[in-house]
Amino acid sequence: MSDAIQWTTDAEARLKEIPFFVRPAARKKIEKFAQEAGINQITVEVYEQAKQKFGSN
Repeated sequence: MSDAIQWTTDAEARLKEIPFFVRPAARKKIEKFAQEAGINQITVEVYEQAKQKFGSN
């Protein structure tokens, strides 16, 4: 079983708005947030929830 998290195209596009030097850390945090919530696909909604949780702009 793969626990790889899938990103929707829209969520990926949002991730690309984050400066490249913090993007890997942001991706990791968002994926961890999703895993803890039992989510295996990052959508824009999940992305926004994670951003609110971490207080990112």
